[in-house]
Amino acid sequence: MVSSSCISLTELASGDNMLSFPQTHSALLRAKTVPGNILDVDGNDGNSDEHSSKLRKKNILVASFLPVHAQKDLVSGKWCFSFDEDSLLLQMKDGFSSDTDVFYVGSLKVDVDSSEQDEVSQRLQEEFNCVPTFLPPDLHKKFYHGFCKQYLWPLFHYMLPIFSDYGNRFDRLQWQAYVSANMKFVDKIMEVINPEEDYVWVHDYHLMILLTFLRKRFLRVKLGFFLHGPFPSSEIYRTLPVRNEILKALLNADLIGFHTYDYARHFLSCCSRLLGLDYESKRGYIGLEYLGRTIYIKILAVGIHMGRLESALNHPSSSIKFKEISEQFKGKKVILGVDDMDIFKGISLKLLAMEELLQRYPEWLGKLVLVQIVNPARSTGKDVEEEKRETYTTAERVNEKFGFPGYEPVILIDRYVPLYEKTAYYALAECCIVNALRDGMNLMPYKYIVCRQGTPKTDEALEMASDDCLPTSTLVVSEFIGCSPSLSGAIRVNPWDISGVADALYSAIMMNDKEKELRHEKHYRYISTHDVAYWARSFMQDLERACKDHYSKFCYGLGFGVDFRILSLSPSFRKLCIADIVSAYERTSQRVIFLDYDGTVVPQYSIDKTPSPKFIRDLNALCSDPKNIVFIVSGRGKDSLSDWFAECENLGIAAEHGYFIRWTRELEWETSTLAVDFGWKRAAEPVMKLYTETTDGSYIETKESALVWHHQYADPDFGTCQAKELLDHLENVLANEPVIVMRGKNIVEVKPQGLSKGFVAEKVLSKMISDRQVPDFVMCIGDDRSDEDMFESISSASCISELPVAPEIFACTVGQKPSRARYYLDHSVDVLTMLAALAKVSDPTLEALAQVSDPESEYFNADYSSDNNDV
Repeated sequence: MVSSSCISLTELASGDNMLSFPQTHSALLRAKTVPGNILDVDGNDGNSDEHSSKLRKKNILVASFLPVHAQKDLVSGKWCFSFDEDSLLLQMKDGFSSDTDVFYVGSLKVDVDSSEQDEVSQRLQEEFNCVPTFLPPDLHKKFYHGFCKQYLWPLFHYMLPIFSDYGNRFDRLQWQAYVSANMKFVDKIMEVINPEEDYVWVHDYHLMILLTFLRKRFLRVKLGFFLHGPFPSSEIYRTLPVRNEILKALLNADLIGFHTYDYARHFLSCCSRLLGLDYESKRGYIGLEYLGRTIYIKILAVGIHMGRLESALNHPSSSIKFKEISEQFKGKKVILGVDDMDIFKGISLKLLAMEELLQRYPEWLGKLVLVQIVNPARSTGKDVEEEKRETYTTAERVNEKFGFPGYEPVILIDRYVPLYEKTAYYALAECCIVNALRDGMNLMPYKYIVCRQGTPKTDEALEMASDDCLPTSTLVVSEFIGCSPSLSGAIRVNPWDISGVADALYSAIMMNDKEKELRHEKHYRYISTHDVAYWARSFMQDLERACKDHYSKFCYGLGFGVDFRILSLSPSFRKLCIADIVSAYERTSQRVIFLDYDGTVVPQYSIDKTPSPKFIRDLNALCSDPKNIVFIVSGRGKDSLSDWFAECENLGIAAEHGYFIRWTRELEWETSTLAVDFGWKRAAEPVMKLYTETTDGSYIETKESALVWHHQYADPDFGTCQAKELLDHLENVLANEPVIVMRGKNIVEVKPQGLSKGFVAEKVLSKMISDRQVPDFVMCIGDDRSDEDMFESISSASCISELPVAPEIFACTVGQKPSRARYYLDHSVDVLTMLAALAKVSDPTLEALAQVSDPESEYFNADYSSDNNDV
């Protein structure tokens, strides 16, 4: 049994690397859910009150590495463990309520022999609430150093693997290692999770596919994911050979977090372009609809732990360092950079900017120093070695060119620098520069601001009077890093523009003190109120909100392996069973059937829309049955529908959403009296033409009663944006006209008021009742928004409600989406199969014909498959 105890962070203060810092706990809102019938990991019924009462709610944080230092004593052979106080995972605990246990799942940064793994695992669980995932060395190498660091990480930072020297090309074996490693992490989560109560928060790109396998184990697991780096644009991301697998894995989460709107926008664009998904803002939250579920998108940058930095500033060693550094750079202004050694941090470009600054302003020679602290590289490869070589070469050249005895304009500190020493540099630097070419968040500017704010002890060490001297700071930050949007007082630069960076540095050091004070105050106010506890608390609150409806819907698993995803449906919305509807069809005697056409009986993305001979035969069988009235209800024009169904003598057709109605082939078309004046077309058509000219791939369909602007073949993002703008434009232009402007699937349509498919259904039903043909079976099938009117009409029409006996009603939508219909079918294939089953009841001779033909080949005249028609 895993212990629920966890060592308090304040009990770990010892030495330079174990600095105490205060914890701030704020109450979290608990989301109440109705327990479902899910089994826990031991196979016990999750509804057991006795079982639930013994378990406290847990937040399970999953990352590639545990927030623990592990070291083996070479003499005694015993393992020593301690919390890593610099770990973000550990600092997040301050944002959780005190009545919540926090467990960590991840790997150790050291290898543990298989004979010791059980003992190490038990100790970590009992003493630290940590569940270690042990990966074999070869698997870890291919997973972490291979697929993650050499492929995914560069790609997510906009670097395509065009040259083998800079990042590896896609390797199927490394991808398989990535999948295998993620599955092992899931196995460890299973050891501690209570799926009805616990929340799982997965961190970063190393474990994206984990979401799929965990969701497969527990369909209703409360699952959040946060990406700590950038998400690339769709043009970069779509080069990933396993793009759909990873994208669908992320969609298994309930809440997905990003640092900035740009990263979230790129992710949503990928979902739109690759999977054909739509998203919208719902009361301030971005929601992505997928298979009956709403995946929420959260945009909030991570913060820093204020207490950790303040403790480091107050550390006795910091005071000593303050004095040493103050003496070393006495009479000089210090520009500080702190970066990892990798190709995206732009260190060499920063040095070139310093070189140009000194060349253009020689009066600063001997007075200005750039101190660059180089953190150890997190990855290896030729690219890292090349960047390191260039950094040192550039630094040596600048020092030889502008240096003299007692003065070096560039100082590289390429060693481990403890936090207390870094805080001393932060506190003393006149300016801080982050020149990254592409970076996720980068908290270094936040740390700089907090250290410049100082504490009474730092003021004492620097011999400053805090009442007389207000804190100041200046920041120069790249516009390509995650923290840039939140630092509105910083000087933003394009790191490739060396002259621009040099100008920004000059502006920073020449800025007057009052301006520095105001900018510093603005930054400090934001950073101190948006710390790591605020970030963690906010994410968990939104995760609880996103999961509150988990037990109000039925969940079904779809797909296999990495393609697994779930379908979530309300209890009243279920798949139409062919056996049930055939049974109802057989026992009824007065039936009416309404069928949409595009997307219902022919696939939406089929190029050839002509009905197949098999469908015509089945339709004729249904129409020839004297017990049936069958209508095709479509938005298409009457000419196309007349040609396609010329062989169907008894078929009723409603064209252009009911503007034209023909009861049988021999009767004339009836024209609706709801619309007599089409003068509004003269105003609407020029507006549509304007948007057609500016939106490549769009076109206008002109009907007798309506105008339709199609953007199915336009760029998904631009087409959607233009459709929203066109809708607003047309509503303003046609405000005083008797028309409605509506959006549908890839269309914007203008049509007369009152015309709808629901109007057709009511008209047909009313005529049947007036002719004393009281319906006892009503079936309506459609696939888009215009069909929702039919679903509502057949359920609520006054002529139906007045009947002594309610008919059996089957309102069915094609595809899994929120709908007014009670039933759904997955695809037009299912619709045709169901209609064929009904046709055989009306005409048994079709059974013999089906045995000598291939129904599937007869149904379809063209290949209708499409990448973005995903279910």
